[in-house]
Amino acid sequence: MCLAFPAKVIEIKDLLAKVELSGVTRDVSLMLLPEAKLGDYVLVHAGFAMQIVQKQDVDEMLALFDEMDGAPRTV
Repeated sequence: MCLAFPAKVIEIKDLLAKVELSGVTRDVSLMLLPEAKLGDYVLVHAGFAMQIVQKQDVDEMLALFDEMDGAPRTV
């Protein structure tokens, strides 16, 4: 299963952005989302920013990730 994660754009140089989530930074391509700006929250998948998302949606996603992290495994 593949999962996109939300992250905040903290730096942009050409079509490469540095994003941050929970203190972890990583470089991602903006080739598919050149309209992204500093401070935007983007969904990242396979090293590419795929979609701009609202901060409220990011907060909800992170709360769900936290909830899943504590869930018992059923496999």
